[in-house]
Amino acid sequence: MKKKTIELNVDFIGGKGSLTKEEEQALSDFFKSQKISNAKKTKTSHRNKVAS
Repeated sequence: MKKKTIELNVDFIGGKGSLTKEEEQALSDFFKSQKISNAKKTKTSHRNKVAS
């Protein structure tokens, strides 16, 4: 059974100040690594389904 996700209605996330360059770069690196990781998982699961 699939869980329903709750969508939050927010204008911003985090503190009152803007991000520093280091924080922006850290977030960028994190999202890139997540995207690559998710792409690898999708390719692997797709291959398993086709092979079955």
